[in-house]
Amino acid sequence: MAAPSHKIADARNIKRADSFIHLLNIPNFLTLCRLGSIPIFLTLLSRDRYTAALYVFAAAAVTDALDGAVARLFNSRTELGAFLDPFADKLMLVSAFVVLTVENQFPGYLLSVVAIRDVTIAVGYLMLSFFTGERIPVRPSYLGKLSTFFQLGCVIAVLARVDDRWPQYFSALLIATVAVTAGSGIHYMYRGLEWLRSREPEMFVKSKID
Repeated sequence: MAAPSHKIADARNIKRADSFIHLLNIPNFLTLCRLGSIPIFLTLLSRDRYTAALYVFAAAAVTDALDGAVARLFNSRTELGAFLDPFADKLMLVSAFVVLTVENQFPGYLLSVVAIRDVTIAVGYLMLSFFTGERIPVRPSYLGKLSTFFQLGCVIAVLARVDDRWPQYFSALLIATVAVTAGSGIHYMYRGLEWLRSREPEMFVKSKID
């Protein structure tokens, strides 16, 4: 005997509600809060309220640490969280670099290196996926983590007015950030080519001309 249509509809609604609750777990909620703080952070930056912006930036860093810890502790990782977490981090960081460059707090070459590296990685990922038809696992390298650390240090240094108090140390930080960021971009390109060669070795074989 077929089940009543209203019972089937109720079961589907319950399943959708469970899926929605699973997606909006605590780590994902914290990540969404971090995304929501970006407009506030950028507004404070544009109005030169650097101390308040530093507090928002620090709060975002705390939520970043918390969502990862909670996801590992309760084994509540989701595909949505795996995408949103690095996206939120990168969006806040790149947005800060853009605004601070416009405000003449960062030199243009720093933003250029950061932007070129990120665009190269994104385009390279899409190209590798296109050529191999596979979903490539994204694993940040130690050099990539180090470049993120230096970039965060640059933003915090400006918000804390380190550039005004110790300009020589700030200049050294900028140079180190450029070097590490460029190096990490080259390293990711090398890793991508090695991965592609392991999947599509014929692409690296010289073609014979008759």
